[in-house]
Amino acid sequence: MNSYAPLCDDFGMSVYLHSKLEMPTNRETVLHFFEAVQKAFPKMTDFEKRESGEYMLEEDREAGSYRWTSLDARRLCTGFVNPPALEDGDAHNERVLEMAPYHLDLHAMQAESMDVLYYFDFLYQGNHDEVIAEALASGTPLEGLAQVPGGRVLHYQPTLMMALDDACQLQCRLSIETRTNAYQVRTGHFPESPISVYFTVRQFWGKQPFKTFVESYQNQRRVLDELVNTYVIPNVITPVQRVIGAKQ
Repeated sequence: MNSYAPLCDDFGMSVYLHSKLEMPTNRETVLHFFEAVQKAFPKMTDFEKRESGEYMLEEDREAGSYRWTSLDARRLCTGFVNPPALEDGDAHNERVLEMAPYHLDLHAMQAESMDVLYYFDFLYQGNHDEVIAEALASGTPLEGLAQVPGGRVLHYQPTLMMALDDACQLQCRLSIETRTNAYQVRTGHFPESPISVYFTVRQFWGKQPFKTFVESYQNQRRVLDELVNTYVIPNVITPVQRVIGAKQ
């Protein structure tokens, strides 16, 4: 069972491989790559080219749990939304990363960086920024300001980036995305939408010890899991979960 599923409404694990050069755009190469992905994961049948030029192949979203892979100008992206188990997400992501050098001619020399991330979505009908401020500013020097009489929090999306090695080649980033605007706060009409907590481990390429994208992915996933379990869940996810629960 996916150990993170009970913590939020939706959980996802994703990979973003950034290239220094343009990705292939010719029809034959693109189709050949996505056909290979579909052969590995036959339920990925929904294919489209978006107005932005991005190509997307994914499983049926209505199922709630689905794989996806996309290709844009300088990125290969892949992930699994609500995977039954983390190992299922790993199997999908690693297989796509194995295919990339052969089908897209994507090699280490042109790689700029690779992101491996988790995201946690919490559906909430109300002031998202107020929830995050209450959950994360409590007990900090900002608590008093967030509680000014008659005031309403309009924007509170804390972000933290850290280097995890001396060369700053391995980094992590915590970011929170809220979806409340001033009009909603002013009128008191809030649609139900997700508060998203993202935690990313980024490996810059070049001066790193890994020979393949899969090797780097496995290390980044290990670091990601360790940091999320040790710091993000107890200090971010649980407080947000608790505040939302108290308001519903």
